[in-house]
Amino acid sequence: MLSEPLTIERMGGQGQGVLRLKGPLTTQTLSPFQNAIRGENAPTMILDFTEVPYIDSAGLGTLVSTFVSRHKAGHRVALVGVNKRVNKVFEVTRVDSLFLQFKTLEEAIEALTSAGHA
Repeated sequence: MLSEPLTIERMGGQGQGVLRLKGPLTTQTLSPFQNAIRGENAPTMILDFTEVPYIDSAGLGTLVSTFVSRHKAGHRVALVGVNKRVNKVFEVTRVDSLFLQFKTLEEAIEALTSAGHA
């Protein structure tokens, strides 16, 4: 079965690494996601899920693995624009509490920049 492609755009964001994902995060699309994550060294990584329509178990596993490895290194992961379908996967698997979540990228940058200076 052919999957929709996943594209990832790296954006700047006041001390945060921002990755904007477009497309599903699935077994077929994990490679570009993992490569982008490995290249991100910012203390806070923001993943913009606004254009991620769905996520499968492999995508979820990679996302949780990303959280764990970054958390161990003292870094944070925040998610932006998670839709109801993806959020339901987070709730059912009980990983929703792992991630800081924001509605918009601007809201995330503002909150995380303020938190860093408090």
